[in-house]
Amino acid sequence: MQIAVIGAGNVGSALARGWSRTGHRIVLGVRDAADPKVAALLRAIGVAAKLPAEAAAMAEVVVLALPWGAAEGAVKALGDLNSKIVVDCMNPLAVRDGRLGLDRGFNTPGAEAVASWIPGARVVKTLNQVGAEMMEDNAGLPYRPVMFVAGDDSAAKTTVSKLLVDLGFEALDAGDLTKARLLEPYAMVWINQALVRGKGRNWAFAAVNRR
Repeated sequence: MQIAVIGAGNVGSALARGWSRTGHRIVLGVRDAADPKVAALLRAIGVAAKLPAEAAAMAEVVVLALPWGAAEGAVKALGDLNSKIVVDCMNPLAVRDGRLGLDRGFNTPGAEAVASWIPGARVVKTLNQVGAEMMEDNAGLPYRPVMFVAGDDSAAKTTVSKLLVDLGFEALDAGDLTKARLLEPYAMVWINQALVRGKGRNWAFAAVNRR
C-alpha cells in the first residue's frame, strides 16, 4: 500500500521504518528533504520524500504525524483529501502552568478538529496511545500490544486495522470518531506512566483474555 507519512519527527520516522519493513511503499511528506535527520532516515530505509501536498496526493493512506501546534495549517495545506483515508495519530498536547496536558477536553478532541479541517476525508484516530519506540518495533513483548481505532468509515477502519497488525498491534475498534474523546485522554495515561512516573517508553497496553 502507498502510505504518505506527513512529518518526520519521532513518530513519523518510527512509522516509516515500521511499515517499510513490512513491504509498504512509503513516501515522507516533509518541507525540507535536505535536513540532515530527514536525509539520514531516507538513506536508512530507502524511501522517497516529497513536499507534504505532493506526498498526500500520491498516497492511498495519509498519516498525520505532526506537532499539534503546527497541525491546522499543515493539514489544510495538504490539498484535496476527499475520500482519502487519513490517519490522525496526533495528540493535542500543550504545556500549561508548567505541566503537559491536553489543550482540549472530552467534547472537543483533536481528531474531530482534524476532520473539520479536511471535510470529505475518511479520518481514523489511532496510533496516539503509545510511544514511537513501540510503533517502530514491539517484537518480544509477552503479549501483543493493543491499539484502539476510532472513525466513522468502517472500510477505512478495516484498512487501518490491517496496517496496525503489520506493525505488531492488536487492533480494536473503539467506535465512531467521537470516541477520540476517550482515546486522547487515554494517551495521557501512557504519557504519565512513561514520562512522569518513571516507567520509561518501552512498554504498551495489552488486552489480555482469560484462557
